[in-house]
Amino acid sequence: MGTLMSDTMELETGTSTAAPDVDDRSNRKGTWVTASAHIITAVIGSGVLSLSWAIAQLGWIAGPIILLLFSVITWFTSILSADCCRDPVSGRRYSSYIDAVKSNLGGINSKFCGIAQYVNLVGTAIGYSITAAISMAAIKRSGCFHKHGHDAGCHVKNNMFIIIFGIIEIILSQIPNFNELSGLSMVAAVMSFAYSTIGLGLSLAKVAEGTHAMTSLTGTTAGVDMTSAQKIWSCFEALGDIAFSYTFSMVLFEIQDTMKSSPPENEEMKKATSIGVSVTTMFYMLCGVLGYAAFGNKAPGNFLTGFGFYNPYWLIDLANVCIIVHLVGAYQVFCQPVFKSVEDWCFNRWPNKSSIKEGRLISLPFCGVYHFSAFRLVWRTAYVIMTTVVAMIFPFFNDILGLLGAAAFWPLTVYFPIQMHIAREKIQPYSWKWIWLNVLVVVGLIISLLAAAGSIEGIVMDLQIFKPFTSVS
Repeated sequence: MGTLMSDTMELETGTSTAAPDVDDRSNRKGTWVTASAHIITAVIGSGVLSLSWAIAQLGWIAGPIILLLFSVITWFTSILSADCCRDPVSGRRYSSYIDAVKSNLGGINSKFCGIAQYVNLVGTAIGYSITAAISMAAIKRSGCFHKHGHDAGCHVKNNMFIIIFGIIEIILSQIPNFNELSGLSMVAAVMSFAYSTIGLGLSLAKVAEGTHAMTSLTGTTAGVDMTSAQKIWSCFEALGDIAFSYTFSMVLFEIQDTMKSSPPENEEMKKATSIGVSVTTMFYMLCGVLGYAAFGNKAPGNFLTGFGFYNPYWLIDLANVCIIVHLVGAYQVFCQPVFKSVEDWCFNRWPNKSSIKEGRLISLPFCGVYHFSAFRLVWRTAYVIMTTVVAMIFPFFNDILGLLGAAAFWPLTVYFPIQMHIAREKIQPYSWKWIWLNVLVVVGLIISLLAAAGSIEGIVMDLQIFKPFTSVS
């Protein structure tokens, strides 16, 4: 009820949640446990499904090394970001990534950060809509094969399932703010463990069959599995897929802003980051390595589809249900910063406009008292419809994953955290620490550019054969 009253006061006064920090604010109830759940929900997403394909492109040596490298980089820069959550002079807590960058690095950097962050948040929502629809279609195809036999075509259009996912998200998007997402994130985190574990079990079973899928130290073979040019592009794209699989930097500050101030939220966030990244790295290594061992150089872009739609069809259906439920929650985690930013801007731009400020409390069965806002209903519904329509136009699964990873990895995961750390700690230019931190920035930029090139090449190829609104599984 305290949270609802806080939301009501914000609507009535037109104030922004970016106002000076009040540490005993009632709607800050987060702990390292809830933060870990948010991180796991954000990180273990659809990216895990493409890791066996990524390792197939890179091979037994480069694949696991790059996977571990991205894990360490993400963990390190996230730890740096956790210490940038407050103004060093006033002690005011930053409620968003843009606030932190603006305070530490200046206005121009904050504009660049805003573009990178929100383009990626919107793109991730679109990507999750596509992935959820593919899993829904897989369940329907599985039932068709079980009923009509393995020779039946059983092809289905994905657009219907993208729309169904959009309708679910329209309802859930009325959750007022990030603080109210803890329960949904917990469920989503459990679902991510569930489908990852099912995938691991199926991979182990396939390896145990002794089919001996073709693998190699360098992955797919140029001249055998693909041309030399295709090999290069696919390796670049694999870098993007791995980068995307660790992405949560664009919601890190928003997650940290939900946490109580005692114990210190930066220390609790470091604990949550270490737990979240460690757990996801373990699952990623297992899913990627065992998936490659099971399917070899022919590993599919979504490794669950490699097991077919046959026996045990019920187990694969269960895995797809878990993916759908997880993505329902993950979609909201990545949408809440967008919702908050637009609503804060509107509250400040039109502080006296009743259609934006006013709301009323209504009682919902099993949910208690809910603060209804017509403005929230209209704006958030329009946003979900927009992501749904775009998802129906551009359902390029692997290529979209790679491009999203490339777009977010360097600016949000590497550049801004390191530059904020340098600015706050007043590290002397050309000192040893300054040099190696900036070397890491340059390496991150090179990786992002290569990954973006591979993904764009794949999208260009897809556009040559794809017709909008006609996606079929």
